[in-house]
Amino acid sequence: MIIAGIDIGSNAARLLISKATNYKKGQIDFNKINLVRIPLQLGIDVFQNGEIGTQKAENFIKTMETFKTLMEIYEVDHYRAVATSAMRDAKNGESIARKIKKRTGIDIEIISGQEEASILYENHLSHYLVSGDRQLFIDVGGGSTEITLYVDNTVVQKQSFNIGTIRMLNEQVDANHWQEMKSFVKQNIKGIEGLQAIGSGGNINKLFSMSKTKEGSPLSYRFIQQQHKKMAHLSVEERIHEFNLRMDRASVIVPAMNIYLSIMKWGDIKQIYVPKIGLADAIVKHLYYSIK
Repeated sequence: MIIAGIDIGSNAARLLISKATNYKKGQIDFNKINLVRIPLQLGIDVFQNGEIGTQKAENFIKTMETFKTLMEIYEVDHYRAVATSAMRDAKNGESIARKIKKRTGIDIEIISGQEEASILYENHLSHYLVSGDRQLFIDVGGGSTEITLYVDNTVVQKQSFNIGTIRMLNEQVDANHWQEMKSFVKQNIKGIEGLQAIGSGGNINKLFSMSKTKEGSPLSYRFIQQQHKKMAHLSVEERIHEFNLRMDRASVIVPAMNIYLSIMKWGDIKQIYVPKIGLADAIVKHLYYSIK
């Protein structure tokens, strides 16, 4: 079965096409066929003006037309397209989704932060990556941060916060937002013994690659802190040059580190596992198992 997951985030839109194959004893392998990422940065318009501007809307529609063509070429059997924080907040989000449906046939679901967290983590991806029965998932995006706490394979707490990298660049995250997230961490997470933190999102994935950490080993708080110190005082152009980053990644990686470091500090977390999962991966698996 060939399945596509489309993730329309505040910073980028991603199309992941995977082939699901039976291995043995009921095990399923998900092999990536293609991954396309377009840095639409819808959040830049939305978090500043409340809606998606004309040019970004047209780029968005063209991106979905391209994704439609690719799905046809790869003969995708099933797909699911979801949009997160930027489209949730955009006054014209629903109308643009209708235009895309009319022009491409792609049906975009604008999902809540809670549903986003559920899609990411309900398949218990951590079971295949790290041992332990107390796990904290942290997903940092352009418009929001989702935090989910698992104890004994059960979700005991999850919350979405309007703290994201693009919101921070637009100076739309105030002290109250930070206090809300800090209180959540301190009340629900701090002091839990044997807690394993698991991070997802393009920025933590990039930091993990930069660290040269062995696959399956955790990324240290100290490394993230050191990289933050190196990059925070640099301009976007300097980050691109010195760290070989794409422009859109260079602009958001420092705010992302601020978010991860804050949560890790509040929760007294010294290291974080980075399995390089993202919403598109989770959509593919979630869709496969819901079909089965």
